[in-house]
Amino acid sequence: MKAARGDRLIIDGDTSRVGEVIAVPRRDGSPPYVVRWTRSGHIALVSPDAYSSIIPTGGEQPDDRQQQPDGNRR
Repeated sequence: MKAARGDRLIIDGDTSRVGEVIAVPRRDGSPPYVVRWTRSGHIALVSPDAYSSIIPTGGEQPDDRQQQPDGNRR
């Protein structure tokens, strides 16, 4: 899983558990992420599980991102 600032994180496919990624501490875009939860505004450091998904800022699905020569998707 890779994310960038501004992407949305959905936990376990539950649309009531959505947050905005406000920081990605690791250079390669891997977890954990600093997330601001939409419902509460609470900010937390989150390590999403395999059932979570990232919706890129542009709205495309994560698999639609172009793969870069270094293996990362952007």
